[in-house]
Amino acid sequence: QAVVDFERLGEHAAAFQGHDVGFCCLGTTRAKAGADGFVRVDRDYVAQAAELARAGGCKHFVLQSSRGANAQSRFLYLRVKGEVENLVQAVGFDRCTILRPAVLLCKRQESRPLEWIAQQFLGAVAQLFPTAHSVPVQTVARAMVACALQPGEGKVRVLENGAIHELGKA
Repeated sequence: QAVVDFERLGEHAAAFQGHDVGFCCLGTTRAKAGADGFVRVDRDYVAQAAELARAGGCKHFVLQSSRGANAQSRFLYLRVKGEVENLVQAVGFDRCTILRPAVLLCKRQESRPLEWIAQQFLGAVAQLFPTAHSVPVQTVARAMVACALQPGEGKVRVLENGAIHELGKA
């Protein structure tokens, strides 16, 4: 494990050397970082990490994005997620897998009251429709590992929430 300063990520290029697969789940919230900070973390840091990984020999990059990601969206969150997907694809990995989970079900250390309410509601909905609007973070993690272990299915593969659930069962 290497601890890096994302504000000076270029100084940590050695941490990105010699890896076949890169996994990226980096992100923050607009409430925590402000709009500019959100863009810096969720787009700029991720794109720079992908570039460093590729320069270090990484062949397959696995990116956790978001359901609804779209570089043309009017909504900042979805637009930034779409932009970073495009930037990561443009880096030129042999393989790029993008996971677009719905609401992540997890326990957080920080307090996010609205997210907590949404998780309670969607957790109940998941009892009836398990793959519709949410996904446990453990399922996303298993899906990320599974796609790294599977043979390539084209240069870019995008997995929506239902496919993440399927792959995460393995």
